[in-house]
Amino acid sequence: MEDHVHGTMDTGAQEKTFEGFVKFSARAVIAFLVILALLAIFNA
Repeated sequence: MEDHVHGTMDTGAQEKTFEGFVKFSARAVIAFLVILALLAIFNA
């Protein structure tokens, strides 16, 4: 078994997943705020 060397792990997949999560979260928050604003405007 090869010894682990700190800082050599390929984190490309994790970085892409995290980037997708951040984009999804930001879009979900924006959508929620738009819906909330529309509800406030139309007194729902």
